[in-house]
Amino acid sequence: MPSEKKISSASDCISFMQAGCELKKVRPNSRIYNRFFTLDPDLQALRWEPSKKDLDKAKLDISAIKEIRPGKNTETFRNNGLADQISEDCALSIIHGENYESLDLVANSADVANIWVSGLRYLVSRSKQPLDLMESSHNTPRFVWLKTVFDAADVDGNGIMLEDTSVELIKQLNPTLKESKIRLKFKEIQRSKEKLTTRVTKEEFCEAFSELCTRPEVYFLLVQISKNKEYLDANDLMLFLEAEQGVTHITEEMCLDIIRRYELSQEGRLKGFLAIDGFTQYLLSPECDIFDPEHKKVVQDMTQPLSHYYINASHNTYLIEDQLRGPADINGYVRALKMSCRSIELDVCDGPDNEPIICNRNNMTSPLAFRSVIEVINKLAFISSEYPLILCLGNHCSVQQQKVMVQHMKRIFGNKLYTEAPSPSETYLPSPEKLKMKIIVKGKKLPPDEDILEGEVTDEDEEAEISRRMSEDYSSAPRLIWLCRELSDLVSLCKSVRYKDFETSMKSQNYWEICSFSEAEANRVANEYPEDFVNYNKKLLSRVYPSAMRIDSSNLNPQDFWNCGCQIVAMNYQTPGPMMDLHTGWFLQNGGCGYVLRPSVMRDEVSYFSANTKGILPGVSPQVLHVKIISGQNFPKPKGACAKGDVIDPYVCIEIHGIPADCTEQRTKTVQQNSDNPIFDESFEFQINLPELAMIRFVVLDDDYIGDEFIGQYTIPLECLQPGYRHIPLRSFVGDIMEHVTLFVHIAITNRSGGGKAQKRSLSVRIGKKAREYTMLRNTGLKTIDDIFKLAVHPLREATDMRENMQMIQESRFLIETADTIHDKIVQCQKAGMELHEELHNLGAKEGLKGRKLSKAIESFAWNITVLKGQGDLLKNAKNEAIENMKQIQLACLSCGLSKTGSGNMDPKSKRSLEAIQEKDTGDENGRL
Repeated sequence: MPSEKKISSASDCISFMQAGCELKKVRPNSRIYNRFFTLDPDLQALRWEPSKKDLDKAKLDISAIKEIRPGKNTETFRNNGLADQISEDCALSIIHGENYESLDLVANSADVANIWVSGLRYLVSRSKQPLDLMESSHNTPRFVWLKTVFDAADVDGNGIMLEDTSVELIKQLNPTLKESKIRLKFKEIQRSKEKLTTRVTKEEFCEAFSELCTRPEVYFLLVQISKNKEYLDANDLMLFLEAEQGVTHITEEMCLDIIRRYELSQEGRLKGFLAIDGFTQYLLSPECDIFDPEHKKVVQDMTQPLSHYYINASHNTYLIEDQLRGPADINGYVRALKMSCRSIELDVCDGPDNEPIICNRNNMTSPLAFRSVIEVINKLAFISSEYPLILCLGNHCSVQQQKVMVQHMKRIFGNKLYTEAPSPSETYLPSPEKLKMKIIVKGKKLPPDEDILEGEVTDEDEEAEISRRMSEDYSSAPRLIWLCRELSDLVSLCKSVRYKDFETSMKSQNYWEICSFSEAEANRVANEYPEDFVNYNKKLLSRVYPSAMRIDSSNLNPQDFWNCGCQIVAMNYQTPGPMMDLHTGWFLQNGGCGYVLRPSVMRDEVSYFSANTKGILPGVSPQVLHVKIISGQNFPKPKGACAKGDVIDPYVCIEIHGIPADCTEQRTKTVQQNSDNPIFDESFEFQINLPELAMIRFVVLDDDYIGDEFIGQYTIPLECLQPGYRHIPLRSFVGDIMEHVTLFVHIAITNRSGGGKAQKRSLSVRIGKKAREYTMLRNTGLKTIDDIFKLAVHPLREATDMRENMQMIQESRFLIETADTIHDKIVQCQKAGMELHEELHNLGAKEGLKGRKLSKAIESFAWNITVLKGQGDLLKNAKNEAIENMKQIQLACLSCGLSKTGSGNMDPKSKRSLEAIQEKDTGDENGRL
């Protein structure tokens, strides 16, 4: 079957418009009419039918057009009652006549809308000489370059070559194309000329390449950026990188360097322009990857206590199959350590010849020598990360073989082994920075004050937990095992202890002791005591491992426990799927070092956070994530899908993972029978209440009436997203990057009141004071405390009003001038409250509060401190943003000649404002205008 002709040039747009298509015409009275629109053969007028008007009136002269406006950006669209049902990407308006009237249209798809916008803009910008358009299309830089490529391969110089040679040449230029598709395209072109041969002319080669290798969505983007040219110059590229891609400090020389590296034609490189093929290559390059390169190195503060980080952790590391039947395999450790896993498990049993072994106790075949595993760990421990590695020791050995274990670890690890006794004067664990290149053993420990060489300790491992659960008396005492002093002494910072309840833990648990929670127990605790779990994890380490019922080694959802602040959530690395995708995606950040700093609201000693939060958090500014799914490239058939042959019907699902208030998913429409370059062109918005804990997962699926099949996915933390037009490299089900398989998207992140990209800001609605939401302080019931917090009520409202009004210049100046004073008032209240933090229980006793009422008062106190700290930080950030905005306004004024020297008609007040901004440029960043 012949393939659909793609738009690859302005002449293609004109040809499409001349053939005509149906568009919906929208009237101010909310009526919508279907009309067939065409462009006259002489390119002078636009016509539509049927119409009540006579043929001469149902037309619009191209010369009368003032502007082509994409999207729903006219009064007609804004006032139309059905506007919500019209896609932004399918709408366009033609502004015409002396009175600037609008002809408002809706296309059947974003692709068709783009053709009309691009074609009409091209005609309007070249209204003086449009008739030579068709002839000039074959003299574009692209065609000149392709002819050069053809001539270089045409060794005989006859202007004709074998089809096999042409196919190979196109495959060299675009390796993603299938040979069968190229041959089919040559046959189509030749059939249209009523000839069939195995030889290809220069013109046929150029035509085939243009149709096969032009992505319409990239062509429309290029035309839009270049203001209707078919190439980008350095200035076009600079504007694109600054306005769309969020690149700062870009220079003309940097843009020329990009052109030199990506433009394929020699003419383009010499003259400094980027044509469609070079632009496509640039957009597909690592420079336009969705993952922010800043986060490919360690960027977080690594000097905080170990308990303040999420730690990349593996469960049953020795397995590469399921936990019921899988044998132990050394490759489990190799894989985990190469993926920057910082917590691995060793289940050690007695082996033959007095040598301990590591094995799956459900399957004793193929055991691993403990010594061999330790040697591999020593070799790979710090190959992907220099931060500390935790060995979770499951000790099932006799005392005799425990001593052999100790000898092996001391000899092989040497001074990497961390055995320094924790200091009683400290209250928190050391930092990852301080523990660099150290191996920490997690396990049981004998009492330090008893002078014994060996003794009984409780067995805290998972199997003991399972045994107790299966026994009739779950409260029965845990099993005892013998432990030798030498092995006990290797455990320092991660002594395993049994969890009883939070009250006991907060009173008696030492900072160097760690509790392990089964998945079921962690779920129960998270549901019943979400705030207590977060507070517990501020100081103490907790480890969560999958349920024993997961005999297929499926994975728990790590996000559920990260939301509670649990640092070590152990995953079955051998089992791919959505949960492992989340885990892998999360630990890509911070240079992939295996440690991710938790949000400050989960670390600060006095702060309020609940894992079950259903809405806006105190002191955190929600963000709006705008995602446009534009197109896909080279989607493979789902693995094992053979029933439908080569045909797939892809769609994209966008999942947001984070706190419960942020978790949601949306999907695009299905594109029928297109795997090479399906066009989706659909936009979505998501409100993110806690950006630091949010992830976005893009999943491509094949729409099947039996059950949708997996094609590819990519998971990324929100903090690592780069804005603008980006290609997402899709991963297979097992997590491998698939070559040439990508998703083309546009990303923008704005604040809740509409700030962010310029075009987003212009469409935003300012929030009126009556509709505005203020984060309220809570009454604690402690008069002394409440009197202090009352002083902050008015400054907090002022701070919110100033931040929300910042879109206006006058309000921005007011914010810059008064922010410090209001910030000081908020901070003073916060400090005054914190001075009474230690006295809360005494104040509660005086007020007669106890039990649940006292707990509620302490919780409200933590809420208020969180609000004050968060709102103070937001105000400080808003001031810095306002200063940056004013600088941008100043630069715009200077570029328009409104400087101090060239501002003849400027009033004195405006002049003074500009001078103040210029002085600000050379002063302290946090000073005042």
